[in-house]
Amino acid sequence: MTPADLSSTVLHAVRRAVDEDALRAPVPARVRVERTRPGGRGDYASAVALQLAGPAALPAREVAEILRVRMAGAPGIGRVEITGPGFLNFTLDAATDAAAHSALVHQVLEREARYGHGDALAGVPLRFSHAPEVRAAVTADAVRRLARAQGASVRISCDGACDPDWTRLGITGDAYARPAPVPPAEPAPAHSPASPTEIRPVPAGAAAGELLARLGPDATRWGLLRPAGHDRAPLGDELLVQGEGNPLFLVRYAHSRARALSRGAELLGFSGGDGRGPGNTQDADEAAFAEPEALALLAAIADHPAVLAAAARHRAPDRLARHLEAVAHAFFDFHDAASPLPVGDEKPSAAHRTRLALAEAAGTVLAGGLSLLGVSAPPYL
Repeated sequence: MTPADLSSTVLHAVRRAVDEDALRAPVPARVRVERTRPGGRGDYASAVALQLAGPAALPAREVAEILRVRMAGAPGIGRVEITGPGFLNFTLDAATDAAAHSALVHQVLEREARYGHGDALAGVPLRFSHAPEVRAAVTADAVRRLARAQGASVRISCDGACDPDWTRLGITGDAYARPAPVPPAEPAPAHSPASPTEIRPVPAGAAAGELLARLGPDATRWGLLRPAGHDRAPLGDELLVQGEGNPLFLVRYAHSRARALSRGAELLGFSGGDGRGPGNTQDADEAAFAEPEALALLAAIADHPAVLAAAARHRAPDRLARHLEAVAHAFFDFHDAASPLPVGDEKPSAAHRTRLALAEAAGTVLAGGLSLLGVSAPPYL
């Protein structure tokens, strides 16, 4: 069971409680679940009962109990407990969880770069405007890519002349449109497509040509997008350092290492899953999925769709950049704990194939995320 599956299960319990008149409160659009912190109970936790307690005019623990009884025995959930002032803690069913992990890896490898793309903004026409400044232009372009990956139609306008050097940063002219005229007597509401949302990050303090000459397109885009829009963007030579202290290098190196594992496995005559091709996880080794480092990497991969949706909704590509860093760190922890490739005289086993499939899934997530940021993901570094 992925975090998204668990969130849907909790939301279904809320709807059921409201429909049965056991709970009188508005049903939220979504329910947030998080990995339990060290020392906590279960695998995941949610504060939804505390959020509903006020509107329901009930103590949070009573709301939690109403939801607990409606989730007990749900597929994939082994145990539901209430802790503290009303937190719901979930322990997943191990057998179901292993099947879900296998299905998750298969889904990632099957969808490839489109894993995590969704319909959260399907049919929504969005318009953005930005100042004639390189960081604003790159941010608007990344927001456009993220929103389109969630089904939105997006157009961008610039408040001044576009810099020709922006094309070298992957910003294409077909993304731009002049704002539709609005009659003075009937101004459009702020959410109307005729009233573009302004994208105004802290300016870079340098022109595109200067940054490209010094950093190149990939480091320039990463350097402009990695910090939150309200923070200054550090654009020094640290973006070019070939070391794990440079987050851009870390993410791209993790991707290239995942691709190297696939090439190494091919030379040894096996591949991820059950040996019949990448993504085929029918013969997955449950013990390999249960290793702590594997579970951490699986959790990061499972979070990817929610991160993409949130980055699009909040116009915050920095959220995706930080998530890719988390996936890269989890990948290296996993890689160092148990090799996906046989060592010495070892023969390829189900555990090796399972680890390889998971490593390939991580590489796929990293490549897809970098693409949405407009940064290349070379197979060799």
